[in-house]
Amino acid sequence: MSNRIVLITGTRKGIGEELAKYYLAKGDIVIGCSRSVPEWKTSAQENYKHFQADVNDEKSVKPIFSYIRRTHGRLDALINNAGIASMNHSILTPMQSAERVLGTNTLGTFLFCREAAKVMKNHKSGRIVNFATVATPLKLEGEAIYAASKAAIVSLTQILAREYADFGITVNAVGPTPIKTDLIRGVPLEKMERLLARQAIRRYGVYEDVFNVVDFFLREQSDFITGQVIYLGGV
Repeated sequence: MSNRIVLITGTRKGIGEELAKYYLAKGDIVIGCSRSVPEWKTSAQENYKHFQADVNDEKSVKPIFSYIRRTHGRLDALINNAGIASMNHSILTPMQSAERVLGTNTLGTFLFCREAAKVMKNHKSGRIVNFATVATPLKLEGEAIYAASKAAIVSLTQILAREYADFGITVNAVGPTPIKTDLIRGVPLEKMERLLARQAIRRYGVYEDVFNVVDFFLREQSDFITGQVIYLGGV
């Protein structure tokens, strides 16, 4: 399906930026959001619209969906990429950090799923892809709040898949392995090597690994695939 209306959260940098560029190159119309304006956006991206918004702030999120209704009248896909981590021991994790991680990762994803479903159900069609993480099944030490916030995403994905099925909306999730983005830049090398050793395929992920799974979930032929979580790397 060409000229899809695709909403992607967290498009300022990292996986979100690459997802936006990837779907723009496919000819899709992409709406993105982040707390600050992305440096990569230029006038050349005429099919890209950016909103400056915190995914956990309902007042700044609702105008995004008002714009989508008013301008396009439909939403074909939502990719809930926005996320933050708190990679330290639970004893050393401040409450403020825990609230930020849970707010962005869990509540932000819930808010976008809810609002997207309101638009999609009018057309009895839609694809939602959430972001889980291998930190949850691997039960990674030092990532208690981050892994817990993403464990909630798995549960949310599976339940929303049932709630939205009658609307023709599928809800699935991808769980990337570590990709060399800002999210892991401050993690000691030895910790990363121990993490990779717990995967069946012992390498860092790359953006194309994520694109492959997201593409599968977004395909028209994937209308019978819902409530699924695909973890990369053989976890």
